[in-house]
Amino acid sequence: MTEGTRVAAVEEVPVASTRLFRVRDADGEVDEAMLTRLRDGVVAYLNRCMHFRHVRIDKGEGAPVRDGELVCRNHGAMFDADSGACTYGPCKGAVLDELAVEERNGDVHLVDETYEYVGDGGLSDDHGASTSESNVEWG
Repeated sequence: MTEGTRVAAVEEVPVASTRLFRVRDADGEVDEAMLTRLRDGVVAYLNRCMHFRHVRIDKGEGAPVRDGELVCRNHGAMFDADSGACTYGPCKGAVLDELAVEERNGDVHLVDETYEYVGDGGLSDDHGASTSESNVEWG
């Protein structure tokens, strides 16, 4: 078992939304990842829609989770929170990039050997992916 790095307390991870943190890959690139709480644990995915990978699912205020699905506001894509599979939208059938996390003693630890924990929160805007919400109306 990999010890990993503590990312957050389980109680800090929303049930109906997401929590952002930053990771670094083996090439030294820093990216955003998001945590969400499931009925039986916590899961982490890279914060990239599979329709257009430069588009963030969580734009900094937490992505909505409705009926167990993460919602991308750009094109209305929906992803099963348990598996990361796109169940509706232009990327139906694609799967979010999952990061390995474990819950221990009330905390979530990043144990993915591909990524290193960098810090809490999202990237600053100058690194950024699109934050447009112009393609979907919510109301």
